[in-house]
Amino acid sequence: MWIDLTNLWIIVINIIAIPTTHLLIAWWSTALPARFFTRNDTPRTTPPNPIYDRLFRIRRWKHLLPDGALWLNGFPKEKLQSIESEYLRTFIRETRRGEFSHWVQTLCIASFISWNPYPANLIILAYAGLSNFPCILNLRYTRQRMHRLLHQITTR
Repeated sequence: MWIDLTNLWIIVINIIAIPTTHLLIAWWSTALPARFFTRNDTPRTTPPNPIYDRLFRIRRWKHLLPDGALWLNGFPKEKLQSIESEYLRTFIRETRRGEFSHWVQTLCIASFISWNPYPANLIILAYAGLSNFPCILNLRYTRQRMHRLLHQITTR
């Protein structure tokens, strides 16, 4: 603990700062220009990565994750709305935006260890990872699937 606060202040700050950090970073990343997340990728077909299905079993739990973009007027990624190539490119770009947002949230929330004493600092680190890594895994998994679908559509 680098900042010395009373337990009451630590609790109050954590209760306010954690959800605020999630929301502000999500809002900020939604407001960033699309060009930051646009790459000149050519549609590619990659074999399914067994890590996502076999190790993490993403298909079993991905439906439990909320789509925060809906709360912030972002791009909804819960369900595929079209199979037009431009829509799929946008979808891929928005998975990058979401992943970026979750990585930044992880780092910012992990920095809260500066005012949390042991063992609360370990709980903060665990929370930072557990609240964001499933979303990051799901976004990567989804992006891989969208790349394959885009490749199939553009090679027809």
